[in-house]
Formats: sequence, structure tokens, C-alpha cells
Amino acid sequence: MSLDVEFEVPTWDEIYEMLLRLAEKIQRDDFHPDLIIGVCRGGWPPARVMSDLLGNPKLANISVEFYVDVAETKNKPVLTQSVTAPVKGKKILILDDVADTGKTLKLVKEHLFDRGAEEVKIATIYYKPWSIVVPDYYEKETKRWIVFPWERKETVRNLMRKHRKEDVREKLIAGGMDPKLVERFINEVLQEKRP
Repeated sequence: MSLDVEFEVPTWDEIYEMLLRLAEKIQRDDFHPDLIIGVCRGGWPPARVMSDLLGNPKLANISVEFYVDVAETKNKPVLTQSVTAPVKGKKILILDDVADTGKTLKLVKEHLFDRGAEEVKIATIYYKPWSIVVPDYYEKETKRWIVFPWERKETVRNLMRKHRKEDVREKLIAGGMDPKLVERFINEVLQEKRP
């Protein structure tokens, strides 16, 4: 099977710079959320950083399952854990790593309004032009599959299930992943497969 996905592999520092700019946009907009909600799992790291940058320690979590593999989703997202804090009458900032299809963000926003949230805004690091939801705040638009620092080995593991290691290596390195890290993860994944 051919690996015809183009990858973008931002570094931790690049992610942090984008989150700094996102925080500036939120502050310029004079939006002061009562609560920041990270969408499990990709939204957790950016939600924690945003909590620090906005000086707002009020963090909560919500969990939605949608992706089953690289660039492969279920038919629709499923809420697997309700929001972990009361939201009634509150201004909420949802944080996720990317607005890809937008279906997860739409589900989360609707859930929060159903729970009585007063105002809900969405911030993502990346936005894809086909998303059904355009975040209130985002930093970069792309059509590529993003491999975030917090999911690199997981991405290699998922790709190795369907593709040759040479193809995985070539595509991830072309996308910007450190060649030594790619080799390490490929070798570790190959070791996992052995009995």
C-alpha cells in the first residue's frame, strides 16, 4: 500500500511559538475564559500551555474518539467522557491541536452549550481548509497530516501497521522529523511486534 500522505512535523519550540501567538490573539480579542477545556488527547498539551500563557489555572478535560489511524476516522465522533468541570454560565475556551474535519470541535461545542455554557470559543494550533468548523483562533493553515511532538512514536507505530518501513522513514523525514528519532521509533516498533 502506497503512503501518499504529506506530513508536517513541528518541533516543540515551533508549537510553543504558535501557542504564544495564539495567546496574543486571545488577549487582543479581550476574551477572558472562566475555564480552558483541552480535548483529549491532542488538546491536552496546548491547553496546559495556554493555561500558563493566559494566567488561568482553571483547566478541564473532555474526551472524544474519532481517529482510528493516520488520516482515517470513524463515521462520526463519539463523546467518551463528558466535560470534567461545571460549565453552566461560564465563558469557555476549547483547546485542540488541529481543526481537521471539525466534527469533534462541533460536537464538543454543542455539548458545552447543552451543559449551559454562556460563551464558547475555539482555539487550535492548526486549521485545515476543509474543516466544518473555523476556530475563533488558530495559528497555521495546512493540508498536510501533522505529527505533533506528543504523538511521534504513535504515528510511526500506526504507519508501520500498513506501510513498509522505508516508505515510513522517507515520508516522515521529508516532513521534518529528525532521522535519528524516526530510526529509533521504527526499531522500537519492530521490537514490539516480536513475540
